[in-house]
Order: sequence, then structure tokens, then C-alpha cells
Amino acid sequence: MPNSSGRPSRPMSGNTRRPFNSSSSRTGGGRSFSSSSGSTGPRFSRSSGGGRPSSPGGRSFSGGNNRNGGRSFGGNRGGGGGRRGGRVMSTFDVSKFINLNPAKPVTEAPYVAKHTFKDFGLDKFLVETIESIGLIVPSAIQDQVIPHILDGHDVVGLAQTGTGKTAAFLIPVIQKTLKERGRQTLILTPTRELAIQVEQELRKLTPKMNIYSTVCVGGMNIRPQISGLRRKNHFIIGTPGRVQDLMDRGHIKPGGITTVIFDEADRMLDMGFIHDMKKILKDVPVERETLFFSATMSKSVEGLVHEFLRKPITVSVRKTDITNSITQDVVRYEHHNKFTTLVDLLKTEEFSRVIIFGAMKHSVEKLSLELVHSGIKADAIHGNKSHVQRQRALNGFKEGRVKVLVATDVAARGIHVDNVSHVINYDLPGTYEDYVHRIGRTGRSDKQGKALTFVPA
Repeated sequence: MPNSSGRPSRPMSGNTRRPFNSSSSRTGGGRSFSSSSGSTGPRFSRSSGGGRPSSPGGRSFSGGNNRNGGRSFGGNRGGGGGRRGGRVMSTFDVSKFINLNPAKPVTEAPYVAKHTFKDFGLDKFLVETIESIGLIVPSAIQDQVIPHILDGHDVVGLAQTGTGKTAAFLIPVIQKTLKERGRQTLILTPTRELAIQVEQELRKLTPKMNIYSTVCVGGMNIRPQISGLRRKNHFIIGTPGRVQDLMDRGHIKPGGITTVIFDEADRMLDMGFIHDMKKILKDVPVERETLFFSATMSKSVEGLVHEFLRKPITVSVRKTDITNSITQDVVRYEHHNKFTTLVDLLKTEEFSRVIIFGAMKHSVEKLSLELVHSGIKADAIHGNKSHVQRQRALNGFKEGRVKVLVATDVAARGIHVDNVSHVINYDLPGTYEDYVHRIGRTGRSDKQGKALTFVPA
């Protein structure tokens, strides 16, 4: 495993957006939350009309002025977090943050696999290992994708977190590596946490198989990574910025790479890694096999697929839009009591395990300290923290020692924790896609989830 000390060669930080500070905005219905001066807790009120409100007058949240005459909130997103240059924020309707009548989670019939792991023609020892770690019946993505990868096709796999997609691409590539020891696979992920998770999964699947790997991620000492690359690695797993850096330094030889796998490709594009991704793909031989795994098929992902994959086979096991099954509402606040409004909410019993999203690293850290000072067990996860600190905060949250985890968008990419009761957008997201990703931390599997977004009153 890589050393967790040292400084990154490229920044792996949270967003650097300006805080939102404007005057009032109203929507035409639905419940709102506010806290009046001198009150002892948040005030809940419901205006007439009910249901999902419209946004009259073109009122929206965007960078700069609203040309339609409506109010707008926010500023342009700057660099940071691996972003290459600023990105203008999308314009949203406040009504997109409100869904008071979410659809009930649908209990789907269990997927009936067409194969067993023995049917794929895998190495006997690999099959035994798969069974020993509890993988008995292939999941939908595994059942449908593994045969195509074994046949050498480029593949686009559309699957959400928790569907078994990591094993879906690792198992067939491990099989190919056992048959052809000269192969080298590059796996790119949006965050260091996810890269480390992928390598841990690889190790579980390859005990005593003499398969070697190195994790190459930003935010950690580069020297052990360079040392690890001196040996022949069957798998190199890393984040695009650090991998490109190591290619530029000559420690990763792209000419020897036979397979490139993008895990959570949409998240990498959201984080501004598109230039690194394109450069890496252009440097790797065109005869390679390329696999894209993504939760969504955005236009940016489509563009990369069209440009770099050869007659790809698309397999989709995506389920319904996650926003349909999560209760969403806004919390209206006055600027002088935004924090007290938050504290009043968190002290209610239903807020049992909460992720709060902030815009910037320093504000996330400050908010977590203020919550602790107010008697709430909280911790923060952001790009300025070392890997060890981030893992400690995440483990404390998973194990229930910490009730509230305050995070930036970038740091939150690796947060996969069950039974999160609420997601709170303390600062507005930069894009609607960021909003969807944030609230997807709650309401996982068949659980109900709630998401609240703070909006100036």
C-alpha cells in the first residue's frame, strides 16, 4: 500500500466556489424551513398549493446575474480538486430541490443470472477464490459484462454503486492476466479512496497468484509509488492526475498497457479530469482494450466513448432515477442564523446519521469544529486532510462514533455508507449533477432517504 505521507504532485482538493450570499427567493408552494430571530428551533411552514412548486419569474441559482430578471445565487466555480480550469455553474430551479412525495422504493424481483462463475471458463483457483469470498451467484452487471470482456470487446457498463461492478471488470481481466502474464492493466478512478478500494478487491481475488499492483494517487507521497513502479506490475490503479504525472516523468510506460479501465468515468469528468483522461488514452496503444464503467451516460462520456472505444458493447443495469425515491426539501435561513438553524435540525432525533456538504475545504473544516463545539459529534473529510485522517473520519462515521460527516464534493466521491438518514446541502452544489450525486448518499438500497438544501430566505 502506498505511503500516506508527503504532498501531492497535483492538487486533490475540494471545490473553491464562492459562498452563496444574496437576498430572498421564493417558490410557489411546498414546505419550507426557516428560523426566525429569537426562536428556539427551526420553523416549519407549508404554503398553499402543495406539491412540487414552480419557480416564478425565472428565479434560479447561477453564477452572475439572471438575465430573466429573477434572482440568482452564487458565483462561478474555480479550480481545485483536480479541476483543470474553472467551470460555470449550471442554472437551477429551486423546485429541483423539492420532492415532498417521493416514490416508494420498488422491491424488484431478484435477478436471475444466466451463468455461474464456473460457466465463464475461469481458472479453477480463481473460481475457488471467488466462492471463498462469498460471491456465489453473479450479479446482473457481472453476469452480463464478464463474457464480453473475456471475448476482448470494448465495453461500456452503466451501473450504480453497490452492483458489483468492481468484480465485474476485475474477474475477467485477472483471468486474462493468468493466461498471459505480460499483460498490464491501468485502472483509473476519480478518488484515492476508490483506487485503494479497487486494489483491496484485487488482492482479495488474487491470493498466492503472483499478481502485482501499485496504487498511484495524489495526496500521498509519490516516492513509494515510483518505487513500486520499478517492478513489473500487472495492474496500475490510480487517479488521472497522478497517473499522468508519473507518465510525464517516465515511470509509467504507456506503450506496455494492454487494457484501460475507467471506474466512475462520469465522476472523473465532473471533477475536471477530461484532459488527463484524453492524454492517457492517446498515449496508450490503439490495440488496447478499453472499458468504461459509469453511473450515467452523460454527453461527455458519450464523447469519450465515441472517440476512444472500438465498437463497444453497452450493458446497462441502472435502476430508476435516484431523485424519485428521496424526500427533498429546502431550509430557508437568514444569514445571521444559518448555523443555529443547522444545529437545531441536527439535535432532533430523526437526524441519526448525516452527511453535510460544504463548498470549500476551509469552510468544511470550520463547520465541523463549530458543530463539535455545539455538542454534536462531527468530523470532516476534504482534500487538505491526509489519507489516514480521511480514513479515520470515514471509519468513525461508519461505526457510529461520529453522527455528522461534513464533506466537500470531491472528498465525498468515496463515501459509500449505509443507513444515512439525511444529506444536507449547507452550501449549494455547483451543478445539478453534483446535487444528484450528493443526495445519492442517502436512500441507498431499499431505504428511505431525506435531503435538505439550505436556501437564503
